Amino acid sequence: MEPIFTNDAIVFGILMLSLGFVFYTESLKTGFWPKFYKIVPGLFMAYFIPAIFTTVGIISPEWKTTNATGEVVSNSSQLYYVASRFLLPASLVLMTLSIDLKAIFNLGSKALIMFFTGTVGVIIGGPLAILLISIFSPETVGGADFDAVWRGLSTLAGSWIGGGANQTAMLEIYKYNPEKYGGMVIVDIVIANVWMAILLIGIGRKDKINKWLKADTSAIEELKEKVITFTQKVKRNPTLTDFMIMLSIAFGTVGFGHFAAKYLSAFFSEFVASINSQTWRNVFSFLGSGFFWLISISTIVAVILSYTKAKNYEGAGASKLGSIFIYILVATIGMKMDLNQAFENPGLIAIGFVWMTIHALLLILVAKMIRAPYFFLAVGSQANVGGAASAPIVAQAFHPSLASVGVLLAVFGYAIGTVGAILCTILMELASTI
Repeated sequence: MEPIFTNDAIVFGILMLSLGFVFYTESLKTGFWPKFYKIVPGLFMAYFIPAIFTTVGIISPEWKTTNATGEVVSNSSQLYYVASRFLLPASLVLMTLSIDLKAIFNLGSKALIMFFTGTVGVIIGGPLAILLISIFSPETVGGADFDAVWRGLSTLAGSWIGGGANQTAMLEIYKYNPEKYGGMVIVDIVIANVWMAILLIGIGRKDKINKWLKADTSAIEELKEKVITFTQKVKRNPTLTDFMIMLSIAFGTVGFGHFAAKYLSAFFSEFVASINSQTWRNVFSFLGSGFFWLISISTIVAVILSYTKAKNYEGAGASKLGSIFIYILVATIGMKMDLNQAFENPGLIAIGFVWMTIHALLLILVAKMIRAPYFFLAVGSQANVGGAASAPIVAQAFHPSLASVGVLLAVFGYAIGTVGAILCTILMELASTI
């Protein structure tokens, strides 16, 4: 169905108005809104309001129209592409300028433990979901040959451990019926976005969650305190020159990132294609992703700049400027979420729901055992399920200085995504035959 507004300029205006509404109401000190935002974080509302607009048909990320000759034409908004390819890497540069790598490494092993726990949760969640759903609805997890549901679910495993490149690799490896692949994409969008919404809501109650987990948050607080102290030390009233230089640093880096990513992705695509072993070709398929290289290069350049005087632009509001870009990205992600899709294929959605529940329960169990803060749980999960596009969103919701943690873990997810997804798929194939 065609939405009411299809012009991206108008849609962007609607998204910015919704963000303005969120920030204005969040700034109010009396009445209903302060009580509301004690429960629901503003970042969640920045995501949820566009989702409502999409659900009721005001805007849409994709739609179809019929031209004068009766041909059905597919249309799509470019706002998410612009936000993820331009604004996301720019925000990572601005929020990483003042990074303290030593303090990041001092966060300890719990970040990695929770990340790998999330990975294991996805690997075992798939086959367990198939086994549980088969008890009530065996036809939902059935199918033969290239229509077998486990083949389609392999693409979800690739997406939820790594990212889009890993998802595509799994589709190539297991040859799931392309005509049915759209159903798996819907499950990915619905479940992953609902889970991110739950994580964002949890951020509003992070203190209570950390208390229940008996978590040691000292390393995180120390990192935040270091950034705050440094910011206060170099704080100044930003001038127009400051803003222009910050934007030139950010988008100059993004431009270089796109330039280098084009050649690196092409080179590694050819290199990976030349590997004789099919298994190793699958493992390194993520190296052919331009987005992987864009995020990696932007982050590396920003880390290098953090050892120069450029880090002093944090005092002029570099991370705040980066946060603006992040919020715009959040709004475009929310726009991709049509709540009506949850009812289009309830069987597959049920598999995804059980799968993600197992992933979540394992994270909670391990976090409780090792007393890991909610930050590690949320970011470790999102680095798997959401990847580089959304892990920094969840991380910076705790504090802008932590966005780089989400990026580093998400990039690592790309590296192990295909291997983990293949292991998960082997287990899902076995589960579907029981």
